[in-house]
Amino acid sequence: MLAVFVASGTAQSQGDESQTAPATGAITGQVVTETGQPLAGATVSVRAYGGTGQGRNTITDAEGKFQVSGLEPLSYIVAASVSAYVTAPRDPDTTQAPYYRVGDSVRLQLMKGGVMTGTVTTSAGEPVVGVRVQAFLIRDSNGQPPRYGISSRGRTTDDRGIYRIYGLSPGTYIVSAGGASFSGFSASPYDTDTPTYAPSSARDTAMEVNVPVSGEAANIDIRYRGEPGHMISGNAIDTAGATIPSGFSIALSLTSNGLSQMSNSSYQPPGSRGFSFYGIADGDYDVVAQTYSPGGEFALSEPRRVKVRGADITGVELTVKPLGSITGHLALEESKVPECKGKRRPLFGETLITPWHNEKAAIKDQPQFPWSFGSPAFPDKQGDFTLRNLAPGQYRFHTRPLAKYWYVQSISLRPSVSPAAKGGPTTRAVDAARNWIAVRSGDRVSGLVITLAEGAASLKGQIKVADGQRLSPKVFVYLVPAEADKAENVLRYFASPVAADGSFALNNLPPGRYLTIAKASGENESNVLSKLRLPDDTETRAKLRQEAGLAKTETELKPCQNLTDYLLPFNSPVPPK
Repeated sequence: MLAVFVASGTAQSQGDESQTAPATGAITGQVVTETGQPLAGATVSVRAYGGTGQGRNTITDAEGKFQVSGLEPLSYIVAASVSAYVTAPRDPDTTQAPYYRVGDSVRLQLMKGGVMTGTVTTSAGEPVVGVRVQAFLIRDSNGQPPRYGISSRGRTTDDRGIYRIYGLSPGTYIVSAGGASFSGFSASPYDTDTPTYAPSSARDTAMEVNVPVSGEAANIDIRYRGEPGHMISGNAIDTAGATIPSGFSIALSLTSNGLSQMSNSSYQPPGSRGFSFYGIADGDYDVVAQTYSPGGEFALSEPRRVKVRGADITGVELTVKPLGSITGHLALEESKVPECKGKRRPLFGETLITPWHNEKAAIKDQPQFPWSFGSPAFPDKQGDFTLRNLAPGQYRFHTRPLAKYWYVQSISLRPSVSPAAKGGPTTRAVDAARNWIAVRSGDRVSGLVITLAEGAASLKGQIKVADGQRLSPKVFVYLVPAEADKAENVLRYFASPVAADGSFALNNLPPGRYLTIAKASGENESNVLSKLRLPDDTETRAKLRQEAGLAKTETELKPCQNLTDYLLPFNSPVPPK
């Protein structure tokens, strides 16, 4: 989905909805290339968001079309795959993949993946046969580092020492040969060597390789050094000092240039004496142990910093602790306004609630992958939900009803009342939209209430440009509250990217008076949409409200109103060429 306040991220129709939701339904669509050509024989996966509920796979027909029927009314992720193709790069202002509901028609775009080729030879020029070569993405096509560690693809050299890695997303890579295997044990003669990075160096001086969109980076040759690596070994236990029946997964992350980079993993079986990593080069590493229970609960150790300097490291002790959780309730508040009568209610199974951690407060030189454990949740039939596996940190919450005429009215955390507090003064609920909610290891936070209210409006329109004026390539339409008493209500701030033809659309808007403004973002500015609702970014909202006030473009949205053909002046002119 787009950021928390974008109302046009899914493929659902913008027309009126039927009052009654179907018991089951279908998701249809088409898979195409970046040029719009249909892709036949692509595998399409449709699964419930968060890994719950049912899932289906199907194959596209000769026209690239697909249909998956018999789906329950939930929110779904729809993905496509075909050999040598990759998903088109996501817009840097999106934070999560789009989600869909039954009845949606989805257009999925894949692009031909990039290729990297080269040879691996010894210092004498002889081919190195059967060594695994890995290409690690360090920056995507938008110049941003991977969100939760480095993604990689690899291939093994042939009898000529030649490798060819295909299906690469566009971006900047480093490439290495040899080194520890991802299975955590030696599987080839090269696994105990330190990795040799192109052209023939250690990680810190590795050559960066640009892989263009659907293009090829050729002659990325590696002169293999064949230097023996070191070992890191230790033992993982749980908080009670016992081993876990499922064993432990151990993650080893290289810290380089102030960034933590996922590099290797190992496994400690139940009852074993511990874990080991081989082929480790000199450097600074973080080691983290994790385990899970059959019920889907994860436990995680704190990162242990290890410095390898010319010798093996042994005796690393890791103690896992349970991750945190937050339980809550989704409340629905109906409207008595005649214009809202007969509108479709939100379905709990379609209403996804997602925790987002405070990236500013996260320690940058520690592993970032633990944040990915905190999965979204659906409310049950009573509206109750639990957000599980939350790493220690600060959180805010995203939910957007797929029902067109409903909006998020409030997000609050009600205090727990102890027996001693009964009859005495009570603590007021915390506005969880304006404030971060802190979670520590093992915390079981309760009392989160998200209220959806009926009466949402929608706004569709077009950017109006003056004669001789052209539209910037990255323009957003912002809605900010016009009422002074709503200025601190972050749930009243909205934004939508403007399409190439100047059109825009916003849905699920609370009724009220708004100041509207269209303006371009900076060339290197990213996550524009997400930053607008950060609890502690009051300065951004105040500045935007001031700019919108100067533009003097105000509109009032009535409950359940669909405002169309709205013309909005462009406030960031760019001189014509």
